Amino acid sequence: MQGSDGSDLWNLTLQHSPIGMALVAPEGRLVRVNPAMGDMLGYDVDELTKRGFQEITHPDDLAGDLAMVEQCLAGDIDSFRMRKRYLHADGRVVWGDLSAALVRDADGRPLHFISQILDVTEQQEQQERLTVANADLERERQALEAIFETVGVGLLLIGRDGRYERMNRRHQETMQVTFPDGHLGMAGQLADVYRLDGRTLLTAEEMPSSRAARGEEFDDYAYWVGDDPLTRSAYSTSARQVRSAAGEKLGAALAYQDITELMRAMQVKDEFVSSVSHELRTPLTSVLGYLEIIGGREDLPADVSAQLRVVRRNAARLETLVSDLLHVGELGEGRLPLQRDAVDLAALVRHAVEAARALASTSGVTLEFDAPDHLGALVDEQRIRQVVDNLLSNAVKYTRHGGSVEVLLRGGPEDIELEIRDSGIGIAAHEVEHVFARFFRGGEALQQQIPGTGLGLNIVSSIVAAHGGDVSLESEVGRGSTFRVTLPHGAD
Repeated sequence: MQGSDGSDLWNLTLQHSPIGMALVAPEGRLVRVNPAMGDMLGYDVDELTKRGFQEITHPDDLAGDLAMVEQCLAGDIDSFRMRKRYLHADGRVVWGDLSAALVRDADGRPLHFISQILDVTEQQEQQERLTVANADLERERQALEAIFETVGVGLLLIGRDGRYERMNRRHQETMQVTFPDGHLGMAGQLADVYRLDGRTLLTAEEMPSSRAARGEEFDDYAYWVGDDPLTRSAYSTSARQVRSAAGEKLGAALAYQDITELMRAMQVKDEFVSSVSHELRTPLTSVLGYLEIIGGREDLPADVSAQLRVVRRNAARLETLVSDLLHVGELGEGRLPLQRDAVDLAALVRHAVEAARALASTSGVTLEFDAPDHLGALVDEQRIRQVVDNLLSNAVKYTRHGGSVEVLLRGGPEDIELEIRDSGIGIAAHEVEHVFARFFRGGEALQQQIPGTGLGLNIVSSIVAAHGGDVSLESEVGRGSTFRVTLPHGAD
């Protein structure tokens, strides 16, 4: 009776087990299997018992399975566990976690194996995907490591607390130049680091590492490193914030590039421009003087007078170009002296607009002006007049016949705003950020062969900056441009 109860309990366990179970004869025949195993492999129970485990085992795993069986039959081990592949009825692979134990009779003869098979296909596939992903990540890590160490720029990673976490070999070399006495590994440490004028030391707050640690992002922040002007180096730095997937600030990444050769070349170019401009000014002044004298004679034939006017007009244009080049030379030397005085900006802009009306009328451009009767400011009158003249001449020059130019001047509690709008050819969006660069000419201007040197807006920007102000541009190709100059409000 007990035997019967035990047999019934085994049958119930076999039938209702949620994992695959089987009794396997020593030669491999499946003596009994449960429904869970049949479901796992896509067979009904009767069909599965007609097979041996060799038939349902993946060929690549059969040798390993048989080796474990042989060890059990030889008495070396009593049981084993392995992960192996099974062949589903539809041909696909099923991964199983197999646990098998050999049962012997009282005389020690092998009777059968009791096998339990847990379907781990999903787990195995997930593990394989994870393995592939880890391999991809490792390849990417190695690639990034190679790039990190071999790029021609210095790379620095700063933690959220401002501490230096990692740098590449190129940046270590830069650090030895900038901090010959060693570095504390924290953002903001001072050294012989100068602004582009070569004379003003950067403050701790102006150091690129400090700016990045505060959360700023910037591009091409340039400065000089070294006390000796003859041997110092120049660097350009860019910074980006590093954040987690959730947007949490983790620190900042900085890239340092040596631009010494470029800066030296620019210095040489500026010195050349300044020297040539000075050499041109003296004979040009003489030419203009004699043209003035000759043009005042009353005994000249009409055709000669007309020709002299053409020569004088072109000589005056050349004088303007030389003046612009001299101005650029002054900027390159870091000197832009201002002679501030109390100036009525409303009157200054009004006179500039009136002076531009002749050119606007000749070009078929309507010129409108809106300003208060009086607006005082403490500025360099000649320099600001140069700003207004340059912006006005540009607006008229790049506006087609029948278009319009509007000049608006407004005073606020702290700032004064000058706005010059035109309905001209406009500037492409990708060119807007370059318009204030020296010698830059827009694509539309080049395509339409509109004359110019690309110096005017650079001069405007430098004069406004010297006054502590700001100049900006909004533009759209074919619809016109708006230049906006903001100057600190001065006393009346």
